Amino acid sequence: MVDRTGGHFNGITRALDLVGERWTLRIIRDLLVSPRRYTDLRNGEPPIPTNTLAARLRELEAEGIVGRRVLPRPANAVVYELTDRGKGLEGIIIALGRWGARALTSGGEPDPLTTDTLVIAMRTMFDPFARQELDAIFELHVGEVAATLCVRHGVLETAPGATGGADLVIHTGQELAAILTGELDPGEALRTGVLRLDGDAALLGPFLAAFHFESSAT
Repeated sequence: MVDRTGGHFNGITRALDLVGERWTLRIIRDLLVSPRRYTDLRNGEPPIPTNTLAARLRELEAEGIVGRRVLPRPANAVVYELTDRGKGLEGIIIALGRWGARALTSGGEPDPLTTDTLVIAMRTMFDPFARQELDAIFELHVGEVAATLCVRHGVLETAPGATGGADLVIHTGQELAAILTGELDPGEALRTGVLRLDGDAALLGPFLAAFHFESSAT
């Protein structure tokens, strides 16, 4: 990791030195979801070249942003996780994602969706000031990818996969973004079958209000 600050007191420049290299923010984004093994990080979407991943992890460890620990048996595997310093980047990653989401469009070939990208996307879209009375657990299925979203009075907790016990289970596909931006009317989505619900359907409105966002296309 090259220090380009030149001795000047410039926090933005120093931050870019630390996390501005290609793939670094992708690694941090994935670790925000949960600790990861080396192979998990390497085989994400898109895959990170092995030599690049190894170099980025060494740099992040040296700066105290990422650490390693051994999982107890039977896993007995080494995982990478964010340190307290690394976790301090969460608000920045979410803000950057929210800024980028405004440039999303429904046209063109959609990016491949993984559990990690779904979890981070829903954190990005969450509005803690909308529907603060909402207290519910949602299970969101987008194609074969799933995430659990627990909303408790303006606080969001997420978990990868379907954990069970949801108040409302939502099934959809790549149309999710259009539904959340209002480009696709949820009633129409339900009628055409691109949106399916199991559980308390009355929670769909509060869910859409809590995760609504506007893109530059709307």
